[in-house]
Amino acid sequence: MTNIGVVGLNYWGPNLVRNFNDLANLTWLCDLDEQQLKQMAARYPHAQMTTNFDDLLADTALDAIVIATPVPTHYALAKQALEAGKHVFVEKPPAMRAVEMDELVSLAVEQDRVLMPGHLLLYHPGVLKLKDLIASGELGDVLCVYGNRVNLGIVRSNENALWSLGVHDLSVILYLLDEDPELATAQGSASIHPGVEDVVFCFLRFPSGKIAHMHLSWLDPHKMRTMTVVGREKMVVFDDMEPERKVTVYEKHAGPTGELYSGDISIPKISTQEPLRLECTYFLELVDGQHDKSKVARDGARVVRALEMLTNSLHG
Repeated sequence: MTNIGVVGLNYWGPNLVRNFNDLANLTWLCDLDEQQLKQMAARYPHAQMTTNFDDLLADTALDAIVIATPVPTHYALAKQALEAGKHVFVEKPPAMRAVEMDELVSLAVEQDRVLMPGHLLLYHPGVLKLKDLIASGELGDVLCVYGNRVNLGIVRSNENALWSLGVHDLSVILYLLDEDPELATAQGSASIHPGVEDVVFCFLRFPSGKIAHMHLSWLDPHKMRTMTVVGREKMVVFDDMEPERKVTVYEKHAGPTGELYSGDISIPKISTQEPLRLECTYFLELVDGQHDKSKVARDGARVVRALEMLTNSLHG
């Protein structure tokens, strides 16, 4: 089994620990908070505990490192892990600048190691269904994609809505359309914390003519997690807040001269497998030599480039 070490045990880290403990050989847990380490030690007594990241880098038996620390630390930690010859799973985004992400991608190729960003939604059975519907041609030519990721709070003081919420939908949009945007603009407002946008609207245009939109907000009375794909023949909505009806296909479209057609609505059956379990499994399969390890790194770089374009527009 793959020997795994997890760095960062707050918030999302414990979820990664739980899954990798079931799927691999969990050998190291690392965090600066000794109290957090004590709590995890009680649950995972077989894993070694440390506050020193260098302990993981020095362990020649350690195959892979999972990074779930705060975003500003991702690049430096991932770089050190790759340089030490470890496979790397790093939560999104792996870097805050495109030039840093490109460096990590090149380093992963040089070391022949996996560099996998933690874009969880790309492993969600509902999103995989959207991709299948597009690839099969059932929707017809895709015209536009738009996402709504809004709720009331928690308003962060150190990370705006684009970086906290937008990276999720951005990764899905780029995955579905498989293009780099030629134009990416963003507008937002900072109503609670000065300089930290809590509402952001994004627009992307692609070389094929497709367009996309993202509405991101912590100041909304509803919690919405939807992605809509509009095709010439059909439309489909992924709603992650629905307990059962995750994907709905609408046979609605406009004819060549503007006439509107409305047909049946269908609800395809979607797997109930945990997306995080599927994501962790995919990483371990990559480490084992399955799939295309260079693609996940390149796709991660595509997201960081688009995120940088949107950030420059937002603050321009």
